[in-house]
Amino acid sequence: MGKILIVSDSHGLTNELKQIKSKHQDEVDIMIHCGDSELNADNPIVNDFLMVRGNCDYDTNFPYDLVENYGGSNIFVTHGHRYSVKSSLMNLMYRAIELDAKIVCFGHSHILGAEMLKGILFLNPGSICLPRGRRERTYIILAVKENAYDIQVFDFDQGELQELRQTFSLSK
Repeated sequence: MGKILIVSDSHGLTNELKQIKSKHQDEVDIMIHCGDSELNADNPIVNDFLMVRGNCDYDTNFPYDLVENYGGSNIFVTHGHRYSVKSSLMNLMYRAIELDAKIVCFGHSHILGAEMLKGILFLNPGSICLPRGRRERTYIILAVKENAYDIQVFDFDQGELQELRQTFSLSK
């Protein structure tokens, strides 16, 4: 069906966002930023990104939560701090179920992760500024297919981390 770029926790970095956008904008349908950009909504760098507000963002023009319909499925985007994602995905899962979301994109913990729970794909792209749990400054490209989700993880400095490729099958 298509591809989605997901980034989070850039904490004021602008050159890196420009480079990521320039490198991938022609191959993806949507670019998502899961908060803590620390940029204002009128900053041209955030153009073309679906943005949410994180705990370090002060521009009230960004919503805390966002639902985007993509290919007939809802994508729920949030930073995660209002759902206690550092402790558990339970609150986030309940909200995703309420929103009938099939994909959840979030940040806040700066920890790269991908997990399928109750038929919902949870993605945290890590951080391109201050990663935790690894050295690489990561972001994700998600390929949405009819019967699977393919995840590519990229390190800002080295490119794709092929050993971290994952596929989640969708049962109909």
